[in-house]
Amino acid sequence: MNIENGFVENGFVDVVRFAARGDGVTADNRFFPGAVPGDRVGPGGEIEPGPNHVVPACRHYGACGGCQMQHVADGMIAQFAADRVLEPLARLGIVPEIVMPVHLSPPGARRRVAMRATRTGGQVRLGFNAQGAHSLVDMAECPVMHPALFALVGPLRSLVAPHLSERSAIGITMTLTDGGVDLLLANLQANSLPVIEGLSRFADEQKLARLSLEGPMGVETLLARADPAVRMGGVSVTLPPAAFLQATADGEAALVAAVADIVGPARLVADLFAGCGTFALSLSGSASVVAADAAGPAIRALEQAARRARRPVTAQHRDLFRKPLSALELAVFDALVIDPPRAGALAQTEQIAASTVPVVAAVSCNPATFARDAERLVSGGFVLRRLWPVAQFRWSTHVELVAEFRR
Repeated sequence: MNIENGFVENGFVDVVRFAARGDGVTADNRFFPGAVPGDRVGPGGEIEPGPNHVVPACRHYGACGGCQMQHVADGMIAQFAADRVLEPLARLGIVPEIVMPVHLSPPGARRRVAMRATRTGGQVRLGFNAQGAHSLVDMAECPVMHPALFALVGPLRSLVAPHLSERSAIGITMTLTDGGVDLLLANLQANSLPVIEGLSRFADEQKLARLSLEGPMGVETLLARADPAVRMGGVSVTLPPAAFLQATADGEAALVAAVADIVGPARLVADLFAGCGTFALSLSGSASVVAADAAGPAIRALEQAARRARRPVTAQHRDLFRKPLSALELAVFDALVIDPPRAGALAQTEQIAASTVPVVAAVSCNPATFARDAERLVSGGFVLRRLWPVAQFRWSTHVELVAEFRR
């Protein structure tokens, strides 16, 4: 029987769109994980792959919670990323004048990962959380991670095994820096000389840049063999342990290029939620920058790097949620860059909307809170000119963006 609006023969139904979490949605509004627009779903829930459905790249697909969209062709992933950004705006009546091409990071590009190691039933597991569960998928491969990070998975499993009791967990954060891998281990007790010597030996054997431990009293660096630094805007920045860093170098480059395009020839720029200086240092090659952030170690790292490189950056340790820059303070700037965390920056956005600043480069990792903040800017007289979707979390539903607002 042939039925219009997406229904096809033999009870099969067309998959016509994605839901926000990456599930395929049929024409009769049913949700199917693992389905892609262009697929068909049978009466028993079986999926008949269409032209946008590809073979997943990893054996852990479907179990690991890290990659929901490995079964989706790149072109459809790019469309998903654009829709994830545009749909919340459209619900508020906001349409960018220009949507730029989606940037999609390649496999093997993730330079920062956070994992766990556990012991359950006597077995040590190391990897990411299972899809929709707190259990771990024991990692045997990962086409997302940079090869230099994945090369440490096996040695780390052996390292942490003696320190894991039944149902305990150790947190593992790895960041690839210019000096090597920066490793942070959480909940691993190094309270004896043999343990400290073993950890030091591991750092030497694996040529780590730095090995730090996180416990009840905070983070302590156990060993630093090399400078755990990355270059931002041509300036070498020594990262504090567990500092925020864009997940991929190429994704960072896409974000920085878009921000620079928006800011243009501005001579005095404010970088709000500046972190270690991703945008501030890049812009400081041609502009004076005031950079503000509540993260003390990050803003100090930025300040020290700018001073060494003699870049015109003034760093402020300031909580922009509790004490946003006022409209009066913002009036002196030619342009603003704002890159808040997932919660957005409502209080700061309200001050920007009330200011006389002519141009804003807004960076966001959450399309929902970005839409909320964008609505405040538009109501304050800004126009959303251009928007860049950035999908640097390969095969994930997580999407970032850069937006250009002008009065």
